[in-house]
Amino acid sequence: MSETEAKANRPVSLTIICILGFLGALVTIPMIFSPVARLVGPWYPPYLGFAAATGLLCMIGLWKMKRWAAWTYTGLVALNQVVFLVMGVWNVLALAVPAVIIFFALRHAPEMT
Repeated sequence: MSETEAKANRPVSLTIICILGFLGALVTIPMIFSPVARLVGPWYPPYLGFAAATGLLCMIGLWKMKRWAAWTYTGLVALNQVVFLVMGVWNVLALAVPAVIIFFALRHAPEMT
């Protein structure tokens, strides 16, 4: 599938999700190096960097309509939920927004390569 075909076949919902995901990754980068992230624990800045890089990779994959990106993002969200629970900071918004993204990503997964 050429890039022109992928763009023509990418649903609007995934395009919006990807653009917001790209912006989210940009916002997360400074947080990795913030004093607040270090206060959580010495393990948290590297984890945040891993999560941001993986999330960005997934957004690129979704942009290119790659099925692996939908499943990888689902796994990342599951891992994040466990981390939030262990940290004692989980709330419904920690799952609500990613759940919407997962819904649309998996809904369109059959159309992906």
